[in-house]
Amino acid sequence: MALGPTEQKFVLHWGEMGTRWGVNRTVAQIHALLFLANRPLAAEDIAEALSVARSNVSNSLKELQSWNLIRVTHLMGDRRDHFVALQDVWEIFRVIVEERKRREIDPTLTVLRECAIEGDTDSALEPASLARMNEVLTFLDMLGTTYDDYKHLPPATLQRFLKMGGKVARFLGPDDKAPS
Repeated sequence: MALGPTEQKFVLHWGEMGTRWGVNRTVAQIHALLFLANRPLAAEDIAEALSVARSNVSNSLKELQSWNLIRVTHLMGDRRDHFVALQDVWEIFRVIVEERKRREIDPTLTVLRECAIEGDTDSALEPASLARMNEVLTFLDMLGTTYDDYKHLPPATLQRFLKMGGKVARFLGPDDKAPS
């Protein structure tokens, strides 16, 4: 399976973006390839298209499946597994945010809550340090709550919300005071 120049550019850039977000380059490139594909692809086709080792493809596909970004499908007369990616960019965004929250934010909130409880009785912890820990806890709690408020909104509503952008900030007016 040969990629055209524009597809190559997209796949390569998706890989670069992935590395900046902490995702393995090959994982991101495979995701991009499957996103662009107009048919399910077998692992061998992916390995050939990207010129990567079949074992690397297998591990990367498992990673993408664990993120719920791709799924296995089967084709009549072919015993191999084939793979398809989510095609709706809003759904991809939702899945990635949900997974990152589950993998990164939720465990951090658990530790920060424990620190807040333990910090109240830890005589070795300076009050200013505890206050900073609590600021992080409050901030991440607010982000999590906001995400929970918005995650079930239909994509059309989210689009309208995002298009409003700075209009909401201008409507609310400047707030030079630090949050309390």
